[in-house]
Amino acid sequence: MNKNGSVVTAPATPSSSRSTSISAGSGVTSPNINLFQEIVIRLMLFAFYFYFEWKEAFVRVIHPEEMWLYKNPISPSYVPLTLLYPAVFGLVGLVIIGHFVRSRDFHDFRSAWLGFSLACTLNGALTDVIKVAVGRPRPDFFQRCFPDGQMNEDMVCTGDPWTVKDGRKSFPSGHSSFSFAALGFLSWYLFAKLHVFTERGRGQTWRLLAAGGPLFAALMVSISRTCDYHHHWQDVTVGSLIGLTVGYLSYRQYYPPIGSRHCFVPYGTEVLSPSSNRKPVPKRDKVPDESESDTKTLLEGEDKDSKWT
Repeated sequence: MNKNGSVVTAPATPSSSRSTSISAGSGVTSPNINLFQEIVIRLMLFAFYFYFEWKEAFVRVIHPEEMWLYKNPISPSYVPLTLLYPAVFGLVGLVIIGHFVRSRDFHDFRSAWLGFSLACTLNGALTDVIKVAVGRPRPDFFQRCFPDGQMNEDMVCTGDPWTVKDGRKSFPSGHSSFSFAALGFLSWYLFAKLHVFTERGRGQTWRLLAAGGPLFAALMVSISRTCDYHHHWQDVTVGSLIGLTVGYLSYRQYYPPIGSRHCFVPYGTEVLSPSSNRKPVPKRDKVPDESESDTKTLLEGEDKDSKWT
């Protein structure tokens, strides 16, 4: 499809009078997605996350001889949630909306938001369920439990109840899992749009750096959680793996692999027949031998008209 929105059509060849066209915008037929159902599922996942966010964690027995693990000083978060959430949602929203303004592809716009919202809500629900089930104390738990520095024999905390409750939710790191789920999704999105792993963009370092930037940002957020003594290194490692996995799986629900030739268009993009009497033929269907050359010409033309290159 050309940048002006017109459909690219292959020239006729002696071997076939039929022509096919591919569209990444207005000619796309949407996949079978129940939008109302998808929204309800995400609201349920968010409610699940919110419920476990306030729930008491498992009270794990702490022996006096292991208390040294939890005697780090209390310090403010290097990356507080009041900064992390606006920064991540703002960055992802800016990229997705920016691509929509450039391409006018509503199908891609909807798929991107569905994938991103699934990554965030699913990751939040999984992370908080594990936090509550494990109940691992944070590295600064001693100061939360005994703010006066005096530990009693019964190990009964005398600190603020909310601070103590939050101090038992160290594993896994929520900052790490959220960062890798959200920014990881953004990286997969950019890897595809910039053709980083296809013949179009492979070997061009600027594409790799631009698309991989969000992953590096997520890594730095995760590292900061050990520097401010809010998490152990195991919490950060597992949280990062959870977020990375959820982000990738959520992306693949709506987009093909980032190494695919058509990675820059979401599932539901189909090869369409120019005749109104013919039904759309999915891209995955085998094209008759006599029109293979036509289809190849079209696919190459579509790659050249990718809005991001």
